[in-house]
Amino acid sequence: MASDGARKQFWKRSNSKVPGSIQHVYGAQHPPFDPLLHGTLLKAAPKVPTTPVKAKRISTFQEFESNTSDAWDAGEDDDGLLAMAAESLNTDVVMETANRVLRNHSQRQERHKLQEAPGPKQKPEPAAEPPSVPSGDLRLVKSVSESHTSCPAEGASDTVPLQRSQSLPHSVTVTMGGTSDPSALSSSALSEREASRLDKFKQLLAGPNTDLEELRKLSWSGIPKPVRPITWKLLSGYLPANVDRRPATLQRKQKEYFAFIEHYYDSRNDDVHQDTYRQIHIDIPRMSPEALILQPKVTEIFERILFIWAIRHPASGYVQGINDLVTPFFVVFMCEHIDEEDVDTADVSRVPADVLRNVEADTYWCMSKLLDGIQDNYTFAQPGIQMKVKMLEELVSRIDDQVHRHLDQHEVRYLQFAFRWMNNLLMREVPLRCTIRLWDTYQSEPDGFSHFHLYVCAAFLVRWRKEILEERDFQELLLFLQNLPTAQWGNEDVSLLLAEAYRLKFAFADAPNHYKK
Repeated sequence: MASDGARKQFWKRSNSKVPGSIQHVYGAQHPPFDPLLHGTLLKAAPKVPTTPVKAKRISTFQEFESNTSDAWDAGEDDDGLLAMAAESLNTDVVMETANRVLRNHSQRQERHKLQEAPGPKQKPEPAAEPPSVPSGDLRLVKSVSESHTSCPAEGASDTVPLQRSQSLPHSVTVTMGGTSDPSALSSSALSEREASRLDKFKQLLAGPNTDLEELRKLSWSGIPKPVRPITWKLLSGYLPANVDRRPATLQRKQKEYFAFIEHYYDSRNDDVHQDTYRQIHIDIPRMSPEALILQPKVTEIFERILFIWAIRHPASGYVQGINDLVTPFFVVFMCEHIDEEDVDTADVSRVPADVLRNVEADTYWCMSKLLDGIQDNYTFAQPGIQMKVKMLEELVSRIDDQVHRHLDQHEVRYLQFAFRWMNNLLMREVPLRCTIRLWDTYQSEPDGFSHFHLYVCAAFLVRWRKEILEERDFQELLLFLQNLPTAQWGNEDVSLLLAEAYRLKFAFADAPNHYKK
């Protein structure tokens, strides 16, 4: 075990700069908050009397998730609570706010269960007092599943004015499974919320100069599909904030990309480049979604993008894993030009050639911007990934020592499963729709694809702690970690994962350093 001094030095944010890396965004508040709520703290609402019930201690992360599956679902309103707490850059306040949201949710769930319970009334048992989490030393929290317990309403403090029930409309809860309970939003109300959120994006994007900091705050909890293409181009640094400069920038960058094609692409069969092109040609059919990737026009576009990037970045060249990073940009930018709801299965051959050319150029430049910030993941020996896997191992040992020791006892090494998590940014672990939702937040976070991704991976691992601890065989344990059951995941699952990653970031890192101006 490293000494305290070594541990502190290990987690200290490095000031070293990698050539070509994206500069950090200082002073931004993440996740974003609702401007209508910002500025004045809401007064505490009167406590609602409840019937005492026996509180069950949550012992696993899976049980924790099932009891709090909709606690973070309301999106921008909960993000407002967290951002208001984060504004003072005080970790204690952030953690108290996050825990309060979860406690309030658990209380509502218990009350709802009592109301629905059939049969004759029974005399309730006295409520069990759960162990409290020390607020002074947040690093004492070893496990996500052990850090939250159900609390009676009377145990909530009256001194903290940030309460979820005050910032949300009445009865705003949506369950993970998609089924509604009596307190859930109606579909019409949900549509109104989505329309309101889309309107906020449109107002922000309509100005002569888009405020990128406000755009990041608004994008943290997800970007509406109609404005996602333009928002991604702005957040990645591909398009300028000034509206008048955008058409000329697009024209210039698209012309520049196809000049690269004309100059370099014919060299793909030369001796010096044929191995690179052959590997790209082999890797693309292995990508997903197959219905999209295996279309001849899409295959040609991906081959050109990856080959040109490899030629222009000789320090790394083409490395397996880079090919997966093209797909989200391509799919998002195609959404502007395809009417089908599911772009994954759309027939690209029906899209006009000039539109495809523009999408190809935009995809190339945005992917290049992303790779500029994580290029050490793909240089010789991939030192960036090696370092991030080590950091993940250290982080998990502090978050959930039981899971960490279980992996060690069965001789499962983090590189055996987490290498792909870093190399492909979890794209092979979750469906494409979830990847796109993750990238909404990654692009709004400082160093989202490199730094915040580490905490998402930690939350992702601890999410499956119960199943991991049940596996007692090396082969079965590794097989489970390499094939996690996420095929049915949706945006609700991603939102919960991101909320937990955000909590871990404040609990196990020197959070104020990431927000200094």
